[in-house]
Amino acid sequence: QVQLVESGGGLVQAGGSLRLSCAASGRTFSNYDMGWFRQAPGKEREFVAFIRWWNDKFTYYADSVKGRFTISRDNAKNTVYLQMNSLKPEDTAVYYCAAGTVGPNIRVSTSYDYWGQGTQVTVSS
Repeated sequence: QVQLVESGGGLVQAGGSLRLSCAASGRTFSNYDMGWFRQAPGKEREFVAFIRWWNDKFTYYADSVKGRFTISRDNAKNTVYLQMNSLKPEDTAVYYCAAGTVGPNIRVSTSYDYWGQGTQVTVSS
């Protein structure tokens, strides 16, 4: 069982930066793969970033955020981060962190077992 709580969202101008945090509780947070997803108004939830539990250098990003976003984790703090730079208005969405024992389908929402409540990111032009 894992509980996830996101924070760090807010309002930022285009070109600015935010760092989202996802604090996890549970017996074995470090044993779970972690992902970030986002959902914009009227859109389906989309994959953003992924990090493998056993190798924090194993990361994967959606094409839309490559070079701008960075996922990382600090197992000692039971926290996963999403550093977002060069933000664009199209990044506006509710951002969710997710955890699970994820196989090859890391971009699919149903591959994850636990979800946070989401945090709003709004990028103004």
